[in-house]
Formats: sequence, structure tokens, C-alpha cells
Amino acid sequence: MEALTAGISLPEVLLLWLVVVLAAVLRAFTGFGFALAAMPVFALVMPPTEAVVLSASLTLAVNLLTVKSYWGVFPLRPLMPMLLLAGLGTWVGANLLERFSPAQFRFWIGAAVIAACALLAFYRPRHHRHGPWLGGLTGMASGLLNGAFAIPGPPVIVYAMAAEPQPARSRALLMTFFLGAALMALAAYASAGFVTTRAPWLFLLAFPAMFLGDKLGFWLFDRYGGRLYRRVALLVLFAIGASIMFA
Repeated sequence: MEALTAGISLPEVLLLWLVVVLAAVLRAFTGFGFALAAMPVFALVMPPTEAVVLSASLTLAVNLLTVKSYWGVFPLRPLMPMLLLAGLGTWVGANLLERFSPAQFRFWIGAAVIAACALLAFYRPRHHRHGPWLGGLTGMASGLLNGAFAIPGPPVIVYAMAAEPQPARSRALLMTFFLGAALMALAAYASAGFVTTRAPWLFLLAFPAMFLGDKLGFWLFDRYGGRLYRRVALLVLFAIGASIMFA
């Protein structure tokens, strides 16, 4: 039994499944938020290094499994500068931004995200607004935050909501970006020695809940996404900003 649950007690397994289902629903509906919702609970039942590997592997697997549902909805070409500079930013962030006070930096990141929420609540794009410079800067900012604090989402989320008026394209942009981000994260974790022999067991334990939550989230988006997407995304983004700000 212990081998089947990767050394995690039954109550912890049930908690893990519950949070994975809820976080997967959030990700499937909005295109973001899985790691930010799941990581606090993951950290309660496993070491941080195993938690980040599990989060990245679940995100990568479900993105690959459902890639046909969003691939091509948003063109890949505008994302290339963003993804390339996100990789560079991750390396720079891990090596340089650790010099700053984490508490102070998180506070200002959270404040910036909340301010962006307030702006986006009143601003709704009517046309697609993309450019290599804006996308590249967004990717670099996301990578810096990923390398320094493991929170790559806010810059890309703000970019998607500010640049894309259509919920389906905005969501597809985010899912495509986080597919690449998860792949880069797993490569970095593997090179750092974080991927242990327990990692496959944890993945197999959690993936059924991830799959269930993903299916439910996609169903909710198909049914309510056109009307509720922007409001739900802004609410989640505000919660992310507040959690970062006061962590």
C-alpha cells in the first residue's frame, strides 16, 4: 500500500486528489493557475523539490494530452520570442535576482499584479495587439520571476488579457506558453537533480485526478467561457497577486 501511495498517507492522498482536481479545473477554464493553486498543498505532503517536479510534470502531461484542443487556436510565431526570452530570463533570474530581498520583491510583484487587474477591469482589447518586443519583454519578465521565485505566470497572464479580446485565443496563448514553460522547468529540475525515483510514483498517483479536473474544466469553458472567462480570470489573477503580495 505504501508503494502504491508513494509513502503518502491515505488522508494526504485524498487531499492531494482534491486539490489537483480543483487546480486542474481552474487551469482548464482559464488557461493558468494550476501551480499557484496546487503548490501550497503539495508542499504539505512532500518536500519542495518533489512538489515542483510533480507540478511541472502534471502540467506538461495534461498539456500534451489535450494539445489538439488548443494548438493552432493561437499562432505559434508570436510566442517564439516570448518562449526564448523566458528561457534566458529563467537562467538570469536564478543567478541574479536572489540578491534582492524575496519578501520585498514579492510585495511589489503582487502590487503590480493587483494594479494590472484594476486596469484590465476597465480596459478590454478590441483588436489583437501583438509584437515581438512586447512578447519578448513579457517572456523575459516571466522567466525572471520563474528563476527567482518560481512564479512565471503573472506577466504572461496580463499580456494575454491585454492583447487578446477573444477568450479562446487568450486561453490557448496561455496553455501554449505554459506547455513550453513546463518543459523548460522539468529540464532544469532534472539537471539540478530534483527528479528522483519517487517522481514517477507521485505522478501516477496524481494524474487521474488531473485528468478528471481537466475534463471538467474544459466542459465548463465550452459552456460558460464566453460569458464568464474574463471575470473569472481577473478574479483568479487578483487572488494570485494578493497571495504573492502577502505570502
